[in-house]
Amino acid sequence: MRSIGLLIFFSFFILLPTHASDDAVYQKRRTLMVKEIETGVRQTELYIGKSSLNSQVMKVMGNVPRHEFVPVSQKPFAYFNRPLPIGHGQTISQPYIVALMTDLLDVGPNDKVFELGTGSGYQAAVLSELVKEVYTVEIVPELGRSAKKRFQQLGYQNIKSMVGDGYYGWEENAPYDAIIVTAASNQIPPPLLEQLKPGGNMVIPIGAPFTVQQLVLVKKDKQGKIHTQQMLPVSFVPIRRNL
Repeated sequence: MRSIGLLIFFSFFILLPTHASDDAVYQKRRTLMVKEIETGVRQTELYIGKSSLNSQVMKVMGNVPRHEFVPVSQKPFAYFNRPLPIGHGQTISQPYIVALMTDLLDVGPNDKVFELGTGSGYQAAVLSELVKEVYTVEIVPELGRSAKKRFQQLGYQNIKSMVGDGYYGWEENAPYDAIIVTAASNQIPPPLLEQLKPGGNMVIPIGAPFTVQQLVLVKKDKQGKIHTQQMLPVSFVPIRRNL
């Protein structure tokens, strides 16, 4: 079903009128992408326990220009519901996964969020339209610098980024209302648990590199006790460390 959907998606793209402005074309593609996400949510309802995602999350997914966060060679595929390479062995996550992880964080407009793994900056951009502040760390210098420049060019003023080892979080700005990890880890990094506010959520892929992992929702209750729930089988690139 996924492959058929992608073929139909591609066919629609090449039939779009060539005289349409780039903005109009990309908006149509984002609209189709959102519909693909909605279909994916319904197809995975038994895993994630819901048949739809937060309407504000879906609205933002329809607004953020994903084509600005991929290499030029990948722009024709920017709104396909699949991960894409961004260089240095890294990827931009599948839109469905971005939407699901954002939804699971359950953030609000006054929240402060930490992200481990900036990548191209797309996930941070999505979050920035839902929260007060996003702090994001990328270990690959080239990706971290290009993401920071991209945030500036696109006007994302509430995103603070740096190059470093995100395993340790960003302590000087902690605690965080929510934490998102966009690379797979064998365990939940203890520094991130410490920097998560009581009552906050973390979403992280747990499992060995290059195998099927589990997307895990981590909840820290008001008393500081940790609760975890496996949500969905996923496949992420592994966390890179400065060892």
